[in-house]
Amino acid sequence: MVSFPNAKINIGLNVVSRREDGFHNIETVFYPVQWCDVLEIVPDHSVKALFQFKNSGIKISSKDQKNLCIKGYQLLAEKHDLPPVKMHLHKIIPVGAGLGGGSSDAACTIVMLNKLFNLKLSNELLEEYASQLGSDCPFFVRNKPVFASGKGDQFQEIKLDLKNYFITIVKPKVRVSTADAYSSITPAKPISSLKELIKLPVPKWKDQVNNDFEKTIFEKFAVVKNIKAKLYQYGAIYASMSGSGSAVYGIFSEQKKLDHSFRNCTVWSGKM
Repeated sequence: MVSFPNAKINIGLNVVSRREDGFHNIETVFYPVQWCDVLEIVPDHSVKALFQFKNSGIKISSKDQKNLCIKGYQLLAEKHDLPPVKMHLHKIIPVGAGLGGGSSDAACTIVMLNKLFNLKLSNELLEEYASQLGSDCPFFVRNKPVFASGKGDQFQEIKLDLKNYFITIVKPKVRVSTADAYSSITPAKPISSLKELIKLPVPKWKDQVNNDFEKTIFEKFAVVKNIKAKLYQYGAIYASMSGSGSAVYGIFSEQKKLDHSFRNCTVWSGKM
C-alpha cells in the first residue's frame, strides 16, 4: 500500500498563554497543502519476518526513539498485535520548516495500518492514537481545515475553501528550533479572534492575520523576512511564515513560476 502524506500551513498563529505543563496555548488555522512525501507499507510474509524501515530523499533519523513512522507502528502493534511490515518513506517535505511533514508521516502510518490490516478503528480513536505521537498529528487523520487551540491539539472544523487560489512555499536552508522560537515569545491574548479574522476576504488578511513568531524569527534570520517581502513583490495577496518556520508561503490569485527566483532555497508551488 502506498500513500502520500501531505504538508500543512498555518494561517495565523497567536501564542495566547503559557501553560502549567510548560507548553503554550495557541490559536491557529491548519490548512492542508499537496506538497507530499511518499510512504509505502507492505506486510512482511518472509520466514524471518521483522519490522523494517527504510528511507530515501531528505535525510532523517531512522532511530526508533526519534522517527515518528516507527513510533506509529510500534504504538499500533502494541495495542493490536500487528504482524511485521516493511516500510519505506521517501522524504520530500523539508524538515524544520513548520509544515508538519513528520506529523503527517506519523498520522499516515497509523491510518494506513488501520486499512491494511482491517482494524476498523474510528477516526476518533485514530486521532487519540495520533495525539500520543505529537500535538498536530491528529490533524492529518481527517486532513481538513481546522481552527486549532490548546497546544495545537484541539480542533474545530471551519469552512475555509481556498481551491481557487495558488500557493508557493519557500524553505531557506536555515532551520528554526521550535523550542527557541517559543523561548522568545511573550504570550498575549489577541485583540481579535483568529476564528473571526479568517472569515475576511483573503486580500484583507495581510493587515489582520499575523504569526506571532515572525517578529523574533525575522530578527534572527533576515533571509526568512526577505522571502516574505519578496513573495509580496511577486504579487502574493497574502504571505506568512508557517508555524515557527522557517518555511514561508505566498497565496496567489494566479499560478506563479518562482522556482528559480529564490536562491539556495527549496521551492514548491501548486493549487490550494
